[in-house]
Amino acid sequence: MRKLKITELNRLTPQEFKNRNKIPLVVVLDNVRSLNNVGSVFRTSDAFIVEAVYLCGITACPPHAEIHKTALGAEETVSWIYFKETLEAVDKLKKEGYTVCSIEQAEGSIMLDKLQLDNKKKYAVILGNEVKGVQQKVVDNSDYCVEIPQFGTKHSLNVSVTAGIIIWDFFRKLSE
Repeated sequence: MRKLKITELNRLTPQEFKNRNKIPLVVVLDNVRSLNNVGSVFRTSDAFIVEAVYLCGITACPPHAEIHKTALGAEETVSWIYFKETLEAVDKLKKEGYTVCSIEQAEGSIMLDKLQLDNKKKYAVILGNEVKGVQQKVVDNSDYCVEIPQFGTKHSLNVSVTAGIIIWDFFRKLSE
């Protein structure tokens, strides 16, 4: 088995990516502190043709060298908007017809493996702060919460790992 060269991967050019139909998904970062996590979310969003990333509160915005270090240019291909308050982003998304899902351990949350999506609808997923998670007031304004099942001793995953799992699962379900 031979590893493929970068030139054999047939990736889109940045312009082709901009013009490509995206999955109906917006990723919202609610006060994410780590610029490396922000960059990772951009890179994953590029990989799975996410519509946009919304950066909220203390979440840093491009251009920034630390974001670029993990995004590797995806911060230039994936559309993004900054909001001072996450609830502003939630209000905008709801007015535009998105179903808003906080990724959080909460009463009544839906386990990711049980989540069913309608590929005719638009979705937004909210990922929270590395320590505090998604703000309660944002959870209160979400349509529902989605939780990743976990079976070990730790109670949470790194936000960039969570983003990878969630974005891949939404991509898979919305592309069916």
